Amino acid sequence: MTTSTALNEARRTSELAALADGGTIDVVVIGGGITGVGIALDAATRGLSVALVEKHDLAFGTSRWSSKLVHGGLRYLATGNVGIARRSAVERGILMTRNAPHLVKAMPQLVPLLPSMNTASRALVRFGFVAGDGLRKLAGTPSSTLPRSRRIDPSRAVELAPTVRRAGLDGALLAYDGQLIDDARLVTAVARTAAQHGATILTRVAAADATGTSVTLTDQRSGESFQVSARAVINATGVWAGEVDPSVRVRPSRGTHLVFDAETFGNPVAALTIPIPGEINRFVFAMPEQLGRVYLGLTDEDAPGPIPDVPEPTAEETKFLLDTVNTALDVALSAGDVIGAYAGLRPLIDLGADERSTKKGQARTADVSREHRIVESPSGVLSVIGGKLTEYRYMAEDVLDRAVAARRLTASDCRTRNLPLVGAPSNPVATLRSPAELPGSLVARYGAEAPNVIAAASCERPTEPVADGIDVIRAEFEYAVTHEGALTADDIVDRRTRIGLVAADRVRVVEVAEEFVNSAR
Repeated sequence: MTTSTALNEARRTSELAALADGGTIDVVVIGGGITGVGIALDAATRGLSVALVEKHDLAFGTSRWSSKLVHGGLRYLATGNVGIARRSAVERGILMTRNAPHLVKAMPQLVPLLPSMNTASRALVRFGFVAGDGLRKLAGTPSSTLPRSRRIDPSRAVELAPTVRRAGLDGALLAYDGQLIDDARLVTAVARTAAQHGATILTRVAAADATGTSVTLTDQRSGESFQVSARAVINATGVWAGEVDPSVRVRPSRGTHLVFDAETFGNPVAALTIPIPGEINRFVFAMPEQLGRVYLGLTDEDAPGPIPDVPEPTAEETKFLLDTVNTALDVALSAGDVIGAYAGLRPLIDLGADERSTKKGQARTADVSREHRIVESPSGVLSVIGGKLTEYRYMAEDVLDRAVAARRLTASDCRTRNLPLVGAPSNPVATLRSPAELPGSLVARYGAEAPNVIAAASCERPTEPVADGIDVIRAEFEYAVTHEGALTADDIVDRRTRIGLVAADRVRVVEVAEEFVNSAR
């Protein structure tokens, strides 16, 4: 079944009414992050009737707070977890060559060889990069997609990362990994592709009283509630999984990033990768990103207690990131250079005190496995917890296989391994037109769908920037409302375009976003 990819207010209204009036459906998915939309897409392409409900907006939670990396699993290889390392490399290759080649590109990662890095550490990193090359080959990803690692001389290192410390620089080790143009854009693309295959995608709809066969839904905008019957109910709410199923235990870990103007780092084209002192396989990354920014991350801190809708970075994490990156820079960065910051909570599996005590090295969240787990509650809800963004497709396949078998659903085999997302050149909504005719930033965010963004615009001055110095055009704001499910200005600014990561930029565009939201009503 193929239908429109457009998510908007009109579609939401009609599909919400149809869901309230309809009979039993095959699958209800709770949670609109990358795991939830991945499950909805898998279910829809297997021929199942599926509705996804999200209390807030698509990618409202953890899925917009990542490092925007599609990891190849090298870190997990270093800890001896060969299975997750291999799967990560395979899933990275699937995203880069089949599912979303328009959203995931090769990112150079540069480890500077400075006097502070001893011979043993250099050898360990080089060995790790060679092992990463082996993982890439094992996964079948061509070197034309992800180039081989190599050593480069000091002058080349400075070209790629202009602010790297030059005193004693003995060149650098260079490797490549996958980088998303944006994590929230991936969530939106998966959700729209699910809608393209017949899934119902509903934001601002809260779920309560979930069981294995029913769930009560409440439209957050009208306040109206109704019950939906389903053959399977899947909880994909990440760190909030315990709110849907109290029997689930999650151990949140906070990862913080700082945002800089790219000029502060000399407009780098490679991610400066700095080993964390005293750690074997952990690094801090200064990554060039869209909108002329650099993101510096990443921390890994236990985050016990109540789970906030929007986590906040701590002063200690900010200091740690600045102190670490400054060990490799010719310029000393301070808190005054930071123009934005964000933190996200990883939904790690809580092993429980007894199980943790039997596993060495599980005391820190940095050492907790990134494996996922599927658990069935006493009421019959299937919850998927743990995991990582790179493996979202595999996790969706795993939980759908479990649901199909346990609930005896009539479904075809998983199809998502070779399924192009909206914006990929081989997706039916792609428009063939020379990228040279379009802004490069537009093509980077929308891929082969970029011409549609301008063609569908009805606003005045569609190719004009939404504000001076910001490479997002007015047509993108309109498209967010007419095709990408944005219902509020916050949806546009904070999740569809990510302008809002910098408060000063947010202030400049929020009124423009409000105009497009209001004009759609």
